[in-house]
Parts: sequence; C-alpha cells; structure tokens
Amino acid sequence: MDRVILHCDLNNFYASVECLLNPSLVGKCVAVCGNAEDRHGIVLAKNTLAKNMGVVTGEAIWESQLKCPDLVVVPPNFEQYIGYSQMARNIYNNYTNQVEGFGMDECWLDLTNICSNKNGEATANAIRADIKQQLGLTISVGVSFNKVFAKLGSDLKKPDATTVISKENFKQIVYPLPVESLLMVGPKTTQTLHKLNIFTVGELALSNDNLLAEYLDSNGAKIKKYACGLDDDPVSINGLESAIKSVGHGTTTKIDMSNLTMAKQTIYALSELVATRLRRYKLKANVVQINIRFNDLSHRVHQTTLSSPTYTAGLIAETAYKLLKYIYNPNVDLAMRTITISTSKLICVNEIKQQLSIYDELPSKYEKIEETVDKIRTKYGYNTLTRAILLEETAMTDKYCSEEDLLPFKR
Repeated sequence: MDRVILHCDLNNFYASVECLLNPSLVGKCVAVCGNAEDRHGIVLAKNTLAKNMGVVTGEAIWESQLKCPDLVVVPPNFEQYIGYSQMARNIYNNYTNQVEGFGMDECWLDLTNICSNKNGEATANAIRADIKQQLGLTISVGVSFNKVFAKLGSDLKKPDATTVISKENFKQIVYPLPVESLLMVGPKTTQTLHKLNIFTVGELALSNDNLLAEYLDSNGAKIKKYACGLDDDPVSINGLESAIKSVGHGTTTKIDMSNLTMAKQTIYALSELVATRLRRYKLKANVVQINIRFNDLSHRVHQTTLSSPTYTAGLIAETAYKLLKYIYNPNVDLAMRTITISTSKLICVNEIKQQLSIYDELPSKYEKIEETVDKIRTKYGYNTLTRAILLEETAMTDKYCSEEDLLPFKR
C-alpha cells in the first residue's frame, strides 16, 4: 500500500500572524523584519501583497522599500509565532500522531493508516478548513507518497491550496521543475549540477550515478533517489524528537570585526550560548566548526575534531578561536560581519564511555563550574553572570545574550 504523506505549510506565517493580531495591516504590504540598527535589517517574512511587489525574504529592508515604497515594516514577535505554531500542530494531532515539524511553519503528516490515496486530498482540504476556521490562517498542503514530493507539492500552489503528486502523475508535475525545487538541493549543489548540464528534476533522475558521485559524493545518490520518487524517510511520531545532529549559533555584529580581539569577544559570546544549549540537551560535541562571513558576503569555514567530547564554553571558544587564527589574517583579509560557531558529532552524556586519563580532573572541574553557572542563570536570568572578556565594549548588539537566543530551531 502506498503511503499517504501530507506537508502542511502555513502561508506567509510571520506576516499572516501579524495581520491577524493587528487588523489595520490587512490590505497593506507587510514585511516582518529584523532590527536595521543592529544590522539584522533583513526581511524575515512578507505577505502576499508585498511578495507581488517583488519583496523577497532575506533581502535588506532598504531594497524592499525601493520595490515597495508603501511597505509596512513590523518587528518579529516570536512568542506569538511559537504559540500559533503549537495551535496548528494541535489541529494536525487530531488527524494523526505522526506529525514531524520542519521549522515553526511546516509539518509533515503521515495518514497512511488513516485514509487511502483517494481521500488524502479530501483530508488535506479538511485540515485546511480547520486551520482557517480555528486560527484564521491559511495553509498550502502537498499530498504525495513520500515526504520530498509532499513538500514540493505544498510549494507549488500558494496560498490556501492543495496539490496532489501521485505515482501516476509525478513525472509530469515534478520532472520539468528546476532542480533547485527539490529538498536538499541548495545553491552550491545547484551550481554543481548546472555545470554538469543538469537543470531539471527529470534530468537529475536520469543522470549518471558515477558522475554524481564524483562531484557530489554521497549526496549525489541521495538527491537522485529523491528525484526518482524513491524517498522512504519516515515521518516521526509526535512527541519523539529526531536526533539533534548539530548545535550552533551565529550573529551579524553591529560593526565589522577587523581584528582578532573583536572577533574573540564574539566567539566567546556565541560559545556560551552553544555550550548552554548542549548542556540543556544533555549532549557533548566532538567537532567544533567556525564559519566567518566577510563584508563582501564571501565566507570561509574550518572545523576540527576534539580530543574528547565537551559541553564547556571555554573549550569550544578556545578551539573556535584557534580555527579563526588559522583561516583569517587581519592584515590581508576583509573585515568580518558574521561569525557562526557550530558543534557536531554529538553524543548523549549518558552514553559517553571513554578512557580516563590523569588530565581528566581539569575538564571535569570546568564542567562542574559551568553547570553551576546554568543553575544561577536559570534562577536569576542569563545575563546575571558574564565572562570578563565581554565586559568591555563589543561589536555585538546589546540585546544579544537573552533567553530567546537559546531557543532551538530545526531548520
């Protein structure tokens, strides 16, 4: 029996919630944007009217205002977005216990044991009606026999629509689409595929396995499998979180960082947040990575494997700083505007089994110190304790270290 997978995508989610909370915005071009003064002034979301004027997610506010002079810019209200996201998932839970989130505004639902292929579309329409009636929002739904095509279907018709991609029609619908329409095919992969004269999903499905392996390693086989409709990834059961594969945090600073001292402050602040989240998840990291973006928007990445797994900010920061000095020369390179610290190859604290050495006392000491810091911050607030390196003027925004910075995002 074929699977019945739905992908539900809340339309223009942030902007739609803002219009719902403030009816005076209805009928106007609206964009939810970051703080321009903190150099986070980009479009996070826009409504359909703004989209029709050419406003694009990720562009600077001033670029959007050139296209749309009447654009109404509103700040994000993440607490409200999280609330509406949870209410939407509660509605999905009425239909199945297999609900897997993909960010705040998207979810996969597995209805295989609930309905047949024929009434998958009817169920999708019923869910759309529930969302509209109970929340005042609209969703686009893709109905298919796998997760990849279900998501692709929800992207094809917006807003407030249902698209069915079946085993009988997927070649007609999917194959002519640009290859970047497919999940897991980002800008770099798209560029590589274009060099191989692969421009559509259909061309990818018919491409040479050896050629893909040569240029894209194991990812080549994976995306070809997706293009052929052979995705068999399951939808997670509600309440069972998929394993966290990485924990990271990044920021665009209010001024460019042109020396190692400014960058070091940022690295320590980011490492604090990363380490705090690792401890919350009861995970330790084996790999530390730094990603720097220059003021011409080019970037550079480097990573290393630790001698033993950790969740201490000090070790993560020291490692990231060494990586930075390896890849960045302030006398030659452009100034940096963004730094991201990531950790990966994570392992549950309870599962760690490693050979002890005479040097293990020191890491253990630092772990206990940071665990104590967590308890103090939980009781009195995150900014109760601050590292000395961050007491002086930094390149970061004043609002940087807050509880919101510790919220996990799947995307």
